[in-house]
Amino acid sequence: MNQYILMLHHEPKVFHSDDLGPQQLQEIYNKYRAWRDRLAAEGRVAGGNKLDDTTGRVMRANGDGKVHVTDGPFTEAKEVIGGFFVVKADSYEEAVRIASDCPHLAYGTVEVRLIQV
Repeated sequence: MNQYILMLHHEPKVFHSDDLGPQQLQEIYNKYRAWRDRLAAEGRVAGGNKLDDTTGRVMRANGDGKVHVTDGPFTEAKEVIGGFFVVKADSYEEAVRIASDCPHLAYGTVEVRLIQV
């Protein structure tokens, strides 16, 4: 069985958890938890976490022999990766089917990528 990463993208200007009350946040977290728990019961979850969208560094080697570090995550981008899940699936199509039920689609996009081992 292959592993796929489901990267959860969102635009901070469109969705930011600081704009929500505690009850709204709890309802959203409950949806993610229920989805993850269902996948875990099926033996499909290999990992995942929410990422902090206020911290991070972007590192680039610009060919001058030095690594350049800038504040991130991707400050020049209009979207960030807010979290990820690693799921087990027999095929790319099955991973896409799993992602199509992700609660995050109400707030942004889900990118599905095969993890090479």
